[in-house]
Amino acid sequence: MRQTGRIRFASLGSGSKGNATLVSCGKTHVLIDCGFTMKEVTRRLQRLNLEPEQLSAVLVTHEHGDHIGGVGALVRRYKLPLYTTAGTRLTGRLNGEVPDWRSIHPEHPFAVGDLEIWPVTVPHDAREPVQFVLGDGQHRLGVLTDLGSITPHVVRHFSRCQALVLEANHDPQMLAVGPYPPSLKRRVGGDFGHLSNDQAADFLTQIETTKLTHLIASHLSEQNNCADLACQTLAAALNTTPDWITLANQEEGFGWREMQL
Repeated sequence: MRQTGRIRFASLGSGSKGNATLVSCGKTHVLIDCGFTMKEVTRRLQRLNLEPEQLSAVLVTHEHGDHIGGVGALVRRYKLPLYTTAGTRLTGRLNGEVPDWRSIHPEHPFAVGDLEIWPVTVPHDAREPVQFVLGDGQHRLGVLTDLGSITPHVVRHFSRCQALVLEANHDPQMLAVGPYPPSLKRRVGGDFGHLSNDQAADFLTQIETTKLTHLIASHLSEQNNCADLACQTLAAALNTTPDWITLANQEEGFGWREMQL
């Protein structure tokens, strides 16, 4: 892998109404998931000074609508390569033909332009879900959302990242007394649902974080969490202050962050 010395990453939005994470390295621009309409994803990309036709590829973590809902229209219009697991493809959630569909295999790295990408199996209630570690030979960025529990396998793959986009979906007490029906509460809080603030914080104590310079709290529930609580919980695990944690929200995501030596 050619060492470029620079990875940038940003979010178009993060939450149950739509998710998309943008990772750039040199002239390579990869979009991870797209849960937004064509009009909305174009507007959000332009906010980051990028046009859809500049994308190099789209990666999909799993087939839930807030991650895959806008993918089909995007890759068809701009004839973009689409990378998913075979299980995600078999769900048939893209509503039409895809011009350039490429299967990825969990734990088998592949390259898109200047980026090397490792798909990592995670416990989530989808057909064959993965999350991603991306690198350029010098830097490692982990994107880890949509999993219900932390496994040794996840800890091993996401250690030693310089930047981490990490799910902090809910506070267990808020979820317990919140408006969700019992079946949805069990799903969200279960081993194949979503990480709580405490689970995310415990994960941070298990991985190697000495090189960590960016931590993004992501996929927060609007009903079952609050930003201050999530940031305080994660900050305590790293013995830092809550203002060191960046928050990815539903409407704005977060702006460009840059990884450098």
